[in-house]
Amino acid sequence: MARRRPIASREDTRVIPGEYLLGEGDVIANQGRRTVELTVANTGDRPIQVGSHFHFFEANRALRFDRAQAFGMRLNVPAGTAVRFEPGDEKRVTLVELAGARRVFGLNGLTAGGDKSAALARLSEWERQ
Repeated sequence: MARRRPIASREDTRVIPGEYLLGEGDVIANQGRRTVELTVANTGDRPIQVGSHFHFFEANRALRFDRAQAFGMRLNVPAGTAVRFEPGDEKRVTLVELAGARRVFGLNGLTAGGDKSAALARLSEWERQ
């Protein structure tokens, strides 16, 4: 159950378990952040899913797209969701820039918290493997 009430209102103090109390207006995710659209193709023989907050630059090597444009970006989808690429699929995705310090660690080890030029140097070696 959800109901709207002004945030400043304290008139109705009853609590209904599981209820959402919504403020006025809409929440627009990633508003004002830079986005880019890319065409992505799955050249592999298995489905590939990429989660909402995965650094897209480091996504599975069977996905073909302009990785340089994807540096510092993630999928522009709701948190906790993913995009699935079936074998042979080609689709357009929208990426949004990472927020915060924009330092990425782990994943496929291409960025290691470093800058774009160092990551691009590691990328060519990684793609040959």
